[in-house]
Amino acid sequence: MGQHFLGDAAWRQRIFKILFPSANDTWIEIGAGHGEMTQMLAADGRQVVAIEADAPLAEDLQEKVSSHPREWPKVEIVSRDVLTVDFRELAGGNFHVYGNLPYYITSPILHHLFEYAGRILSIHIVIQLEVAERIVAKPGRREYGYLSALCQYYANPTIVLRIPPGAFRPPPKVQSALVRMTLPGQQARLSVSDEKGFFQFIQGCFEQKRKTLRNNLKQLAPDRKIHQALEECGLRSDSRAEQLTLAQFASLFASLA
Repeated sequence: MGQHFLGDAAWRQRIFKILFPSANDTWIEIGAGHGEMTQMLAADGRQVVAIEADAPLAEDLQEKVSSHPREWPKVEIVSRDVLTVDFRELAGGNFHVYGNLPYYITSPILHHLFEYAGRILSIHIVIQLEVAERIVAKPGRREYGYLSALCQYYANPTIVLRIPPGAFRPPPKVQSALVRMTLPGQQARLSVSDEKGFFQFIQGCFEQKRKTLRNNLKQLAPDRKIHQALEECGLRSDSRAEQLTLAQFASLFASLA
């Protein structure tokens, strides 16, 4: 299922120190695997909901929880696809997220998590370094794109740890990173009434990165209206999506709405 388990205990300890969980935290873990990080998170009686889609792994985790209740006092094992999970039902109140994510499904998981942004205190995810660099990229950088805008709208992402392939089993063919996201992000400062429409708009802006906004937005509005909206927002007629801040995207979206 595309999983690379964090088999090195020293790296797990480094990650745990970065998470720095308090005794009263509630944590949701995505991709619990064999439960090494689950057990660390559950120490001091923290509430942990461990999601594992691989049925045999989930059964093994449930056996550990049932056999050693003192070591896993407040752990719930959920054997489901994370994309079908209602996090409000699992956590009850506000919660933190940790996940060692299968690299091919990082973006869909983040989209799903952000549906519950109002309940999430922080997100810590181990992902492919290349994707991490896209998430934290700022306007004007080659890596800046739709995923950057999405994550920075809901959260403040930073790369806090780079992890070599040897820390995993089996070792991936790419470098990895731990990304920390604190919430809320720029969402709190922007006035966007239709978030779904806003992100569809941003996707359209980035559809062909080499093209100007005027070319990418022709499917949404006449060229004359696009030119007028760019002027109203103080943007050049040859502006490209990778140059715009989230505030400029929001202004342009409102002008074209």
